[in-house]
Amino acid sequence: MANGPRAVLSLDIGGTKLAVGVVTEDGRTHALSVEPTRREEGPGVIVPRLFGMGQRAIAESGLAVEAVGISCGGPLDATTGVLTGPLHLPGWVDLPIVDLAERAFGVPAVLANDATAGALGEFRYGAARDAATMVYLTISTGIGGGAVIDGRLHRGAAGNGGEFGHVMVRTGGRPCLCGRRGCLEGYASGTSIALRAREAVAERGEGSSLAQLPTVRAEDVVAAAAAGDALAADLWDETLDVLSTALTDLVNVFEPDLVVLGGGVTRSGDALLVPVRERVAADALPPAAAASTVVLAGLGDAVCVVGAGAVAFDRLDQLAATGAATAAPAPTAPTAPPAKGAHRV
Repeated sequence: MANGPRAVLSLDIGGTKLAVGVVTEDGRTHALSVEPTRREEGPGVIVPRLFGMGQRAIAESGLAVEAVGISCGGPLDATTGVLTGPLHLPGWVDLPIVDLAERAFGVPAVLANDATAGALGEFRYGAARDAATMVYLTISTGIGGGAVIDGRLHRGAAGNGGEFGHVMVRTGGRPCLCGRRGCLEGYASGTSIALRAREAVAERGEGSSLAQLPTVRAEDVVAAAAAGDALAADLWDETLDVLSTALTDLVNVFEPDLVVLGGGVTRSGDALLVPVRERVAADALPPAAAASTVVLAGLGDAVCVVGAGAVAFDRLDQLAATGAATAAPAPTAPTAPPAKGAHRV
């Protein structure tokens, strides 16, 4: 490969899409590609396909990668590099993704919660570059979060710190994939907005434009609310209410410089940002409200790819500082992961 800037490979494993790119130390993403996850195929099919995307990205970028950063929703064990059971990836139980990646690419790999990686990406390269303390939420298929406190990324004891999607906003409310009821994710994620809309259409949708659609997505709710559809407006206002409630609590707890919102639902732009910003400013405790601003992510759809790259560069720096060897096994062709119950790394 041609000589070039220092680079790492980033693999972002989402419940809806896989995103892969080569990231350089300036935060730029090269050879970015996105494919549907098709999670019904299971890890035995998806992991080799993901690694194939990675190999193609490396070849297309023309850059030599020194490490692999992997971001995924939790629960996961970042220390051992194992996906213990991501809520949005059924069947991905005790999957040693770091070990598999090191064998496939022949360089060190590191695993991070996707929203934790996104927080680091926004802090280092995106909307929060000038912040000392920031809170990040990704509002997409599910809702994840991460925080940087006094310039240091908060990971938690097992790498899952910042699960802001599981802040309770309605005691005894809607069931959540985590097994509890009333979580923020059960109301404000893209998946939950669409589900709530379909339920509302079935119960009281006569006269709503949503009833004319073959299937209802979160973006349909936003568009219909903006067009004056009363049912959609009620759904969207409840979404804004629960999101604002959760963010107000986070602002009171962390007193951040910035609250950064990313993920597919934030493509609604000012329809989400303006009312949420106003409600948080009105409801948070005065010192926290005065110190904090709610903004949209600066890295767009590439936030977790860039964030996984930042995590990978940090891992390389850690290995260099400790004098640890950075060599990994020689790369092999992508293979299916081991069966459930395989060893941890």
